[in-house]
Amino acid sequence: MNNVKAIIFDLDNTLLDRTNTFKAFAEGFVARYFCHSNSQDEIVRLIIELDEDGYKDRRILFRELLERLPWLDKPEHDELMGSYSTAYITKSVLMEQALNVIRRARAKYKTALITNGRNEIQYGKIDRLGIRDEFDFILVSEEAGCKKPDRRIFETALNKLRLRPEQCIYVGDHPVNDIEGALNAGMGAIWIRANQPWPDGLTARPLYAFDRISEMMDLLGEE
Repeated sequence: MNNVKAIIFDLDNTLLDRTNTFKAFAEGFVARYFCHSNSQDEIVRLIIELDEDGYKDRRILFRELLERLPWLDKPEHDELMGSYSTAYITKSVLMEQALNVIRRARAKYKTALITNGRNEIQYGKIDRLGIRDEFDFILVSEEAGCKKPDRRIFETALNKLRLRPEQCIYVGDHPVNDIEGALNAGMGAIWIRANQPWPDGLTARPLYAFDRISEMMDLLGEE
C-alpha cells in the first residue's frame, strides 16, 4: 500500500448492507400489501429471490411481482415503483464498521465512491446513511453515462482524482463489475466476499479478499 494515494469504494454490499436493507424493504412491502396473507414469510422470500441481489431491473422485478404475488387489490406498476424509491431508501443501513473503515482510509488517502444505479436511488441511500461528505467525490453510473465494469467510469474517477491507476485501489463485492473492471482500468482491487461467487474462468485477481468490510481496519492500520 506504499504507493497508494486513493481508495475508491463500491456502495451496495460493500459499504451498504444491501441484503438486510432489501429484506427490511420486502418485509415492509409485504406488511403493507399482504396483511391479509398467512404466508407473509414465503412472500418475503420470493421477493428476495426475484430481486437477484439487486441486479434485476426494477421495472422487470415489479412486473414479476404483479404477476406472481397473491394480490387482493392489485396496484399499478407505477405505484410499486414509487413505493420502492421512497421505502427502500429509508431502510438503508451500513455494514458493520463501514463508517470507521471509510474514515480510517480518509485519514491517509483520498477517498471516492463509484456505484451503479439511478441517481435518485443511489444518492438517496448515500444521504440516508449520512456518508456523502466522507468522500472527495461520488460517481453514480447514471450521471457518468456508463457503468461498471466499463473502464470509462473508472477512468473518469482517475481524472477527478488526478492520479495514475496504480495509485488507486478499488474496493467492491462483485467479481466482474468491481474487481475485473478496476483491474482492467489498471487499478488494484480488494474483493469483499458478500453474495457474489467468483465465476469459473475469471482470471482477474484482487490484492486482498475479505469476508466483510470491517476486516480492512487492520490493513489500513492505526490513524
